[in-house]
Amino acid sequence: MIWNKVETVSKDELHAIQSERLIKTVNRVYDNVGYYRKKMDAQGILPGDIKSIDDLSKLPFTDKYDLAENYPFGTFAAPMSEVVRFHASSGTTGKPKVAGYTRNDLAVWSECVARCLTMAGMTKEDMLHVAFGYGLFTGGFGLHQGSELIGAATIPVSGGNTERQITILTDFKPTYLCCTPSYALYIASELERMGKSKEDLNLKAGIFGAEPWTDEMKAEIEKKLGLKAYDIYGLTEITGPGVSMCCDENNGLHVCADHFVPEIINPDTLLPEGDNTVGELVFTTISKEAFPLIRYRTRDLTSIDSSPCACGRTSPRMARIMGRSDDMLIIRGVNVFPSQIESVILKSSDVAPYYMIYVDREGLLDTMKIKVEMNSELFSDEVKKIEAVERKLRHDIESVIGISASVELVEARTLPRFEGKAKHVIDNRKLYK
Repeated sequence: MIWNKVETVSKDELHAIQSERLIKTVNRVYDNVGYYRKKMDAQGILPGDIKSIDDLSKLPFTDKYDLAENYPFGTFAAPMSEVVRFHASSGTTGKPKVAGYTRNDLAVWSECVARCLTMAGMTKEDMLHVAFGYGLFTGGFGLHQGSELIGAATIPVSGGNTERQITILTDFKPTYLCCTPSYALYIASELERMGKSKEDLNLKAGIFGAEPWTDEMKAEIEKKLGLKAYDIYGLTEITGPGVSMCCDENNGLHVCADHFVPEIINPDTLLPEGDNTVGELVFTTISKEAFPLIRYRTRDLTSIDSSPCACGRTSPRMARIMGRSDDMLIIRGVNVFPSQIESVILKSSDVAPYYMIYVDREGLLDTMKIKVEMNSELFSDEVKKIEAVERKLRHDIESVIGISASVELVEARTLPRFEGKAKHVIDNRKLYK
């Protein structure tokens, strides 16, 4: 099922759409945003130099530090009289990164989310349970307005109060759930604790995002909640959820490329990378009015596949996020991503999908300790069995990340639970002065 025929246009048609919109956006930011005009002037670039999307690489990058320097509204390209909503996310300096939306921006956002929900099979006959937070965070509002555009009944539950979430899930019988993947697992855990099971639900599918997750975590969610899990991607600076979404083929997330143009760059050299090469994801918004961004460095690591998908969509697909170029752990000279460790943990039937990674420095040596919750069966087993599972996890993790780490199995329900974005790493090293 496809929401908008633009999702199936030819490469030449998409090129024409992107080119026309990019030219308008560059003129808009040059005329209305002093920050961009100064940056372009410094590089000797005038709006007339941008004649098509092929000229995108001539333009300067934008990053989170630029947004911090221009906080709160210094990158807005529309007068405040046209801004009808604000959203914000955490920023580098402690001040939030602020996004503004005109009425047309909200309409475009709703359209993109409607495309995404349609990829998961949602129609006006469905009911969506929104367990993302409502407020400055974009998650709740983004999924809500896209669902309403489709015509589906929408339940604005917001985050937290998990017992109430489960009451609504079992009583209202929504067919779709959206939240972070870690919170979906938490709901499944609480469902079991309350003496209920997936048979008490009516869920067909779940739309999960706002944090990286693995195929193993996806399989765990599907098994415990009895649904098909879909990955949605977005960030406040670009628009919020709805930038991209996976379809039934589960072969990457389709980018709404007629509104958000993706690039992959080498994060060290800043040079463009080709298709199917992992690098840093960069986005240029080409239809936003209030808060357009040129070549924004997301710091998310992924790759792009521009080949057509078997679902019929021709939009470029991004691989699931494997980590972040700035949140990556460097331990004893080795790059380590928490998602690598998570994939090992979720393959073990002896442990629960709850873990914490503790990084420290003893003398000149970096150390990493991973605490993992045992399942109830293992906890009641003999010490030798527990030690054997610890040794196996330690071996399997080392074989994946390339360095040794200590593993400690702990009693069930002793590690933190997260109703929003999960925080799996505590880095106690003093790496910066």
